Amino acid sequence: MSAMHSPAPIVVFVYNRPVHTAEMIESLAKNTMARQSDLLIFSDAEKGDADRQAVTRVRETVARVSERGDFRSVRIFGARQHRGLARSVISGVSQVLDEYDRVIVLEDDLVTSPDFLSFMNDALERYRLNLRVWSISGYSPPIALPADYAESVYFTYRGSSWGYGTWKNRWAGIDWSVSDYHSFRTNRGARSRLNRGGRDMAQMLDRQMEGAIDSWAIRWCYAQSKQDALTVYPVQSLVRNIGLDGSGTHSGFATHFSVNVGQRPAKEELCDPFLDKRALTSFRDRYGTAIDHLRISVSRLLRGFVAR
Repeated sequence: MSAMHSPAPIVVFVYNRPVHTAEMIESLAKNTMARQSDLLIFSDAEKGDADRQAVTRVRETVARVSERGDFRSVRIFGARQHRGLARSVISGVSQVLDEYDRVIVLEDDLVTSPDFLSFMNDALERYRLNLRVWSISGYSPPIALPADYAESVYFTYRGSSWGYGTWKNRWAGIDWSVSDYHSFRTNRGARSRLNRGGRDMAQMLDRQMEGAIDSWAIRWCYAQSKQDALTVYPVQSLVRNIGLDGSGTHSGFATHFSVNVGQRPAKEELCDPFLDKRALTSFRDRYGTAIDHLRISVSRLLRGFVAR
């Protein structure tokens, strides 16, 4: 990372999972750049009486973080009323980007490698002036990259919400209301363009606009698609989602995206953006397959789909 730029602030969103939250914070504190980084924690309020005790435990957990001295600074924002994940992320990231020009974002069920922050900061600095790059992902799904693939990162058309970084000038100006959805809905070219990042994406945007789900991420990815922009993924995932156990509002029991976290290569160089068709195909096919849709459907039947 350039010595001329301070580390990006880390923004964390937590809700009602105290055990997951503690594990996420513990892994983040073990990062090599943790003590140089500002940590901002957004804690959502309970949706009802059933969540009150768990939310209280989460807030007790994050309140102790500043006492440990693992980060340069810690700020905690506790919502007084339930906001839901989408509203929390949109408003929280926007608030932080009013103060900073870049940001690293995590949710309460993401465990990171000790190299996560160094990779994210290096990539945020490396690609900050390249507007073709929309975001940096710390997570990488279990895809089969070509045996002769020599780079430490690859590029796709889909952003990830599982540990990511972006810049103020990419986040600003996103139309969160998706005011052009009416024309998109029947535009085969636009739908095909969005689905370059996964066969599920256009359908997910449909569900968002119908009110069936409450996702900030699909709206973010739609804005990325309109810009024909790319997301950077590490070949070896530096993030693992521990919430795919049915404990979260938006999580399921899936193993389809499970990975083990790894380490950055010792002499890693971040290459210029390019598209490897084999990597793109493998990545796209990981999302929205018939098996994946069946798994999600069964999970929803078991636990009920309740928008957080």
